[in-house]
Amino acid sequence: MPADDLPETFHVATDEQLRAVSNLTRHRIMAVLRFEPATITQIAERVGLAKGSSSYHVRLLERAGLVKVVRTRKVRGVTERYYAMAARSIELPDPGEGGPDVLMRHAVADLEAAPADGERHVRIAHLRLTEEQFAELGARLQALVDEYRELSDPSLPDVSLVFALFRPAQPKRAEGDAK
Repeated sequence: MPADDLPETFHVATDEQLRAVSNLTRHRIMAVLRFEPATITQIAERVGLAKGSSSYHVRLLERAGLVKVVRTRKVRGVTERYYAMAARSIELPDPGEGGPDVLMRHAVADLEAAPADGERHVRIAHLRLTEEQFAELGARLQALVDEYRELSDPSLPDVSLVFALFRPAQPKRAEGDAK
């Protein structure tokens, strides 16, 4: 399926879908499939899994509707299936107060697994913004991501970008503390 035919967003709505994306191995399989279809063998090689494990995880993703077969071909009497993402992006439900943010946990795990001598830019900034500035910054960051997504070339090495724009929890003040 050409990327142009993909829906823009897959909204994770069921417990089965949430369990499927919550696993780091399946997250990495989806990363392999984000630009081009791949077979179980290709997925296993790229993720560093046994074919059986790769097949198991892909079946769970397929059952949850996150990936799908987009092409088949016969190879020495066996039908080879090519899997691809079901949408360009995946939107998870808000984890709720105190709940784990699955995407950020996976992003940190991927960052930790990245080669230490590889090029990377990791920053944290603490800002004080009005509601309007907060909304504008979020929109500008998303527009920048969209601009570079259009420039993405599947023949080039993967680059991951993760950003989180949020208002942190405010520390609770003890009674009698000055404001």
